Amino acid sequence: MAANMYRVGDYVYFENSSSNPLLIRRIEELNKTANGNVEAKVVCFYRRRDISGTLIALADKHAREMEEEMENTEMSELPEKQKHQLRHRELFLSRQLESLPATHIRGKCCVTLLNETEALTSYLEREDAFFYSLVYDPQQKTLLADKGEIRVGNKYQADVTDLLQEDEEDGRDLSKMEEKVWDPTSSLTEKHIDQFLVVARSVGTFARALDCSSSVRQPSLHMSAAAASRDITLFHAMDTLHAAGYDMTRALASLVPQGGPVLCRDEMEEWSASEANLFEEALEKYGKDFTDIQQDFLPWKSLTSIIEYYYMWKTTDRYVQQKRLKAAEAESKLKQVYIPNYNKPNPNQLVNSVKPLVNGAGAPPQTPGLGRACESCYTSSSIQWYSWGPPNMQCRLCASCWTYWKKYGGLKMPTRLENERPGPNRATMSPHGLPLRHSGSPKFAAKTRQAFYLQTSAVTRAARRLCQDLIRPRYLARHPYLPVNSAAVKAESVLRLPEKLKKPSLKPVERKPLESVVRYLEAHPRPVKEPPRGACISTGSLTPIKASPILNHGSPTILGKRSYEQHNGLDGKPKMLASQWDIVAKRTMADEVHELD
Repeated sequence: MAANMYRVGDYVYFENSSSNPLLIRRIEELNKTANGNVEAKVVCFYRRRDISGTLIALADKHAREMEEEMENTEMSELPEKQKHQLRHRELFLSRQLESLPATHIRGKCCVTLLNETEALTSYLEREDAFFYSLVYDPQQKTLLADKGEIRVGNKYQADVTDLLQEDEEDGRDLSKMEEKVWDPTSSLTEKHIDQFLVVARSVGTFARALDCSSSVRQPSLHMSAAAASRDITLFHAMDTLHAAGYDMTRALASLVPQGGPVLCRDEMEEWSASEANLFEEALEKYGKDFTDIQQDFLPWKSLTSIIEYYYMWKTTDRYVQQKRLKAAEAESKLKQVYIPNYNKPNPNQLVNSVKPLVNGAGAPPQTPGLGRACESCYTSSSIQWYSWGPPNMQCRLCASCWTYWKKYGGLKMPTRLENERPGPNRATMSPHGLPLRHSGSPKFAAKTRQAFYLQTSAVTRAARRLCQDLIRPRYLARHPYLPVNSAAVKAESVLRLPEKLKKPSLKPVERKPLESVVRYLEAHPRPVKEPPRGACISTGSLTPIKASPILNHGSPTILGKRSYEQHNGLDGKPKMLASQWDIVAKRTMADEVHELD
């Protein structure tokens, strides 16, 4: 029951795809929608596989710098398998928020800030344990170090010296190590000190009345008196009294020097109303990340000024009012939600059962990848198999490796794509005898962003021309999956190449000079084209084809006597049809020939 109860602040798995790894999120809010469903407002964490290769290189550089700084060689001494699995435990925090249905929650996990004092192998020993040390910005595509690191070491903690003996002297110069700012054993009584503080507040109120900018910010006497009663005025009064040697007369004279009363202001009084609103907006977005607040909202303020203003702002009524509003909003929101276990079968499960044939039906379809070993641990036996990777590769994972893939976003064993050992029982050779490059992980099965140019050697190109009878390129173009014995082709080309070099393939061509060509063209001019035979006949007394119309027996359309090939452009250039007058002239000449006979 407690394992299925999810509360605000829990780190959980979310499933958005049946084949991709689970998402890791932190629940910030649980809200109930209008239709009764529960939505979770979550903070996003990203894996190494979710960011670009350039940022991964920066993350590895940051890890090496941390190892050198802490003088820790644990990472370099780990075996390759543990290094491979440790990369799956690294996450990257982001400021991105998103809303997801609570029904997509698939369990809890643990995400912690990387602790330099803790061994890296402890994350591998614990299940569902992750760590992060960098912050990733999905919009800007940047990777920055988290400012909330745990500072442990000689740079941040003081070295405690040994205890001095009774008669041993301290050889250090104590005047350089500390400064005395108040003496509680002075001759002044508590009553005299309180009276001096009242006088200092009165001087501060009068100084604000004389200052023009203060009269605008505190238009009333009560506001000026309240501002003069803040700690900055009391600290100045006590410092003045200590500097005067606890002489009341000298201290009072220091409060009102030659130029007028001393005005002391703190950050709460220096900031304008618009700057205060910007600070509250930034605090709502970034929390107590004062570096980001300064960079994005208040770049003209120093980091010291922002931190000092924050602690003063927490003492105001506005902070108390906002705290009450947030508490009221939190009361109206859900504190926890119960999500039952997800027991529906995964679509990537491979079914190994074979149903009996009915009425002589054909053979049942074979399960893709059946008989192949697990792509991660290379086992061939498992209670359940899952399809993994692109469908055309037909890869599969066993039950334990599938669970590891969903939780940690990688395979248990390093593959040869990372220059590791190749796994057995893999189809690593193509039909043409060449090794396949993208046969392991689905990451490389898709088309890459950068195109490549495959350039063959001169010997290979010569072998293709010399051994065309063995290769039969036209036949293989229609049968691309037939194997080609490349070794035999190369051996035959080596034998044929010396014989081919003895026989010159091209005959030398002797070109005649230009003068002889010109004399030949002058001696043999182009013949004059004769006019058509029917052009000399007078057609003035002839009539059009009305007397003897032309019948189109070949086609019932208006295309005339053009053949099928001419209509479809299959016979080259279509023949030009004679005009009606040429046809009439030919028929007239034929009639005259008959009359002469």
